[in-house]
Amino acid sequence: MNKEVTIFWFRRDFRIEDNRSLFHALKEPYPVQSVFIFDTNILEHLPVRDARVEFIHQEIERLQGELRQRNTSIDVRIGKPTNIWKRLLEDYEVKRVWANRDYEPYAQERDKSVYELLKENGIEFKAKKDHVIFEKGEVTKENGDPYVVYTPYSRLWKSKLTADHMIPSNSAAVSNWAKSRHATPTLKEVGFEQAGIDFPSRNTDYNIIQSYDENRDVPAKRGTSRLSIHLRFGTISIRSLMRDAKKLNEKYLNELIWRDFYQSILWHFPQVVKENFSKKYDGIKWRNNEEEFEKWKMGKTGYPIVDAGMRELNKTGFMHNRVRMIVASFLAKHLLIDWRWGEAYFAEKLLDFELASNNGGWQWAAGTGVDAQPYFRIFNPYAQTDKFDRDRKYINKWVPEAYTDSYPKPIVEHKFARERALEVYKAGIL
Repeated sequence: MNKEVTIFWFRRDFRIEDNRSLFHALKEPYPVQSVFIFDTNILEHLPVRDARVEFIHQEIERLQGELRQRNTSIDVRIGKPTNIWKRLLEDYEVKRVWANRDYEPYAQERDKSVYELLKENGIEFKAKKDHVIFEKGEVTKENGDPYVVYTPYSRLWKSKLTADHMIPSNSAAVSNWAKSRHATPTLKEVGFEQAGIDFPSRNTDYNIIQSYDENRDVPAKRGTSRLSIHLRFGTISIRSLMRDAKKLNEKYLNELIWRDFYQSILWHFPQVVKENFSKKYDGIKWRNNEEEFEKWKMGKTGYPIVDAGMRELNKTGFMHNRVRMIVASFLAKHLLIDWRWGEAYFAEKLLDFELASNNGGWQWAAGTGVDAQPYFRIFNPYAQTDKFDRDRKYINKWVPEAYTDSYPKPIVEHKFARERALEVYKAGIL
């Protein structure tokens, strides 16, 4: 090919509109050729029916349709990123590379190796903030230390927010594309099969956001936006959603700030991926009973609200946020199974899996993380059911045999489990 081009690297930003680094790439003097890499470093660890790979493939096909109207296309490759980039440098005369920043540890390593390769070839690799409103050290204490408690973080976050932070970049209106017509490999060629899961729409339901504070804790209601998968993969812009949240619902806005908060924690404390944030809990003696873990995974614990959540997750790739807290607390405290086991299972199953938020949520539930619930606060699944699924609509949908003779007895009695957890946590505090 050997065309002189600027390359834009799609990663977790599958949209043409309001795409920060794409906007800057299109302003370059050389036409933009877009690229996407199905990263085999990641794919080789996934099951062949991983719904997220199918979702990515679907969104690339959607983008290809939009780009073909602009007489261009994405050059989709499969392999290890550094190897792919070596080939791209042979196929194109690359003048500059643009991508949006990614804050996860693996992404940092990947980008560093690509940066070094490009640097060796005299090519600049530039990146902008796109995935969050505030990143890295933008919301910190006066001495530069990161916040590890949400409330003061969110207070400063709100005080710093201006209209400029939510202005969309006009990337869809700029036309400086390299002419190309690349075919997308099929899902089978990528090495995957359809998972049989329906994906949530990327259209915003403004009525849901407007009443979010009233309905968000009731799992039987469609009270949440279900846009998390689209934020995860950047099929919608965080700036667009933030504008809606500011106009429509403060509680919804707060949840989006939690997302920035957990991204900040991951950036400043990457060790949380494998370790307790709070080291004083490193002495906890987890029981890690594999048979009980299997029952938890399959939704057969004998606790209807827990089982409903796990069955919803296994079937749809989604679990209501209130129920996520209940099932996570149950695993860590009722069963005394290491939160990392549960986090890994969620990472495997959730369509909207986001490392920072998943890790933060699990450590919050286990009491080991930033701004976590105290170890002595242990969710009572029965009380949670009475409060948030009073008429049992959610339970009846996912566990129709609940409250019948065919439903298993609880694998552990609540009062006993609570007292055991308190003892083990107290004994484990360093």
